[in-house]
Amino acid sequence: MSTFPGSPRVLKGGLVLLDPDTFAVMANGVIVLQYNPDTLSRTLKIQGAEEGGDRSEALRLKGPPVETFKLDAEIDATDQLEFPEQNAATVQNGLFPQLSALETIVYPASATLQNNFNLSQQGTLEIMPMESPLTLFVWSTKRIVPVRLTDFSITEEAFDPQLNPIRAKVSLGMRVLSIDDLNFTDKGGSLYMVYQQQKETLAKLYQGGGFSALGIRGIP
Repeated sequence: MSTFPGSPRVLKGGLVLLDPDTFAVMANGVIVLQYNPDTLSRTLKIQGAEEGGDRSEALRLKGPPVETFKLDAEIDATDQLEFPEQNAATVQNGLFPQLSALETIVYPASATLQNNFNLSQQGTLEIMPMESPLTLFVWSTKRIVPVRLTDFSITEEAFDPQLNPIRAKVSLGMRVLSIDDLNFTDKGGSLYMVYQQQKETLAKLYQGGGFSALGIRGIP
């Protein structure tokens, strides 16, 4: 069925990987979700004053809430397999390239593993923990936020004759990295501040109700 020509173009969600030192977009670092998930769950854990503390601290916030995202994304190679001459990589490998692009976000680079091994063999006593790319979750222009993947599961649901996966569901859990996690003045901290400021801007557009809707005339 053809799409009505006047229908708006639907944007895709996805991830963008930045070099943690230069903040440049990495090679093949834009990962677009093939189909937008039907739901996006968000949880905000408030960082308030400690229970049992001074009464003067009851309304104080220690920092931004710890925000987490949860989504399930579907990936399907059927469309590409209809045109094999244009999608040789998919014909040969199924969904392995797309899945691997996601999976390598949470793997240290093999070159780094090899380098650290070489250093240990040379007697180096302290080796810095390996650094991953700065991952941005992009869900429209109003939600571009640095995140860390915290949960990652893949369910492969169909395979080609070579046992390459051709349909899969990916579940992603992400924790927003705020200024409590990032340097305030670097790219990650700046992106987080823009994200929070956009919330504040949108909140001002909300037209509040009146006391009558609550069944009261005012605050006693």
